[in-house]
Amino acid sequence: MSDAAIGLIGLGTMGAMLALNIAEKGFPIAVWNRTTAVTRQFAAGAGDLAARITPTESLEALVAAITPPRAIILMVPAGPAVDEQIAALRPLLGPDDMIIDAGNANFHDTNRRAADAAAAGVPFLGIGVSGGEEGARHGPSIMGGGPIAAWDRVAPILTAIAAKHEGEACATWMGEAGAGHFVKAVHNGIEYADMQMIAEIYGVMRDGMGMDAAAIGEVFRGWNAGVLKSYLIEISAAVSVATDPVTGSPMLDVILDRAGQKGTGSWTVIEAQHLGAAIPAIEAAVMARNLSARLEERLAGEAVFGAAPRALPGSLSLDVLEQALIAGKILCYAQGFALISAASASFGWALPLPAIARVWREGCIIRSAMLDDMANALTDAPDRNLMLAPFFAEKLASAQTGLRDTVAECARAGLPVPALASGLAWFDMMRTGRSTANMIQAQRDFFGAHGFERVDGGAGKHGPWGAHG
Repeated sequence: MSDAAIGLIGLGTMGAMLALNIAEKGFPIAVWNRTTAVTRQFAAGAGDLAARITPTESLEALVAAITPPRAIILMVPAGPAVDEQIAALRPLLGPDDMIIDAGNANFHDTNRRAADAAAAGVPFLGIGVSGGEEGARHGPSIMGGGPIAAWDRVAPILTAIAAKHEGEACATWMGEAGAGHFVKAVHNGIEYADMQMIAEIYGVMRDGMGMDAAAIGEVFRGWNAGVLKSYLIEISAAVSVATDPVTGSPMLDVILDRAGQKGTGSWTVIEAQHLGAAIPAIEAAVMARNLSARLEERLAGEAVFGAAPRALPGSLSLDVLEQALIAGKILCYAQGFALISAASASFGWALPLPAIARVWREGCIIRSAMLDDMANALTDAPDRNLMLAPFFAEKLASAQTGLRDTVAECARAGLPVPALASGLAWFDMMRTGRSTANMIQAQRDFFGAHGFERVDGGAGKHGPWGAHG
């Protein structure tokens, strides 16, 4: 019987939570998982929502359970698994039936799949979904990519299940092909940088100020009541005050300092290089995660050179650290939006920067009180770098001293703050009218006769290097 409004493949954590969310919002859904036992277990645990869920044990049964024209969400691991699932599913579908990849796909893969679907004359969407398990269950942020007509077809379901900010759904169409997955990748890059900067400030309090985890948690809790109010600050407070039930020690003190990653941050950094967009805070965050994995080498370095002096001389206050984090956060978001703007121009997507900021206000991992003001600033001047918007320029003017003092004192004490330091360097370069790139141009012309522009616009595009070149 085909009475489901939509289908879903892949009942891992995210897929299962998304299916329950869809059912809870009143849409009958058919589900399938490669492992039948997982499907049965999911259906058995659906409780009051079971009446709106049709568990199926074959792809044929899944397709038969959905009302045409069908829409089926894929929640499977990014990469070859998506292509394999599409290849298995597409022969069972009609020409108007839509496949929606809602996993963490590389947008280049989404571009390819969208092109294949367009050539075959069948609808396909690639949507970025952010919010983790809680977001998937109660309201994620959704970034759609593909034909606008395809988005409009399923928008009533996607907007219904999305997070809401003052009644507005945090779900919208970003553009053609892989636009949605690209925006999600940049979201994750910002997430990496935001998390890294918070971790750096945690390290300053722990190693430079000798504060214990519970005291640090109270600081984060206080900051979450002010300008820094955000999901990541909120959970940083929560994890700081948590206690390990096994040892009774602070939970943070028993967690190994080797951070995991799924690759989306690296994709963002790689694409920024291709686009010539500078996102040093995000690059530093990815680098820091990579170095965290090299635990044995870090221990060897400490054995050879000795642990860096950690205690700060007392010149930094918690208020200064708060200002450093405010400045770092603004700079990291400014870099992320500049990357989106560069991609929009390069790929012809016309990515809606104000709408992106609004979609990120709730549901996603980087949701923050600042995003309302960012949406307003981008509405006023979408082509202007966010750090130059009057609201954020004023914030930076007052907070940059805290960032500068924090980076300087940490450098003296040997406390690594790569994301904060990279953000500060970017800020200083972005406000330097005459940079040192003239030296680089002279060097390039000397060894390779690459030429240069003159500040007076006059003739002579090469230097008087003569035989020295």
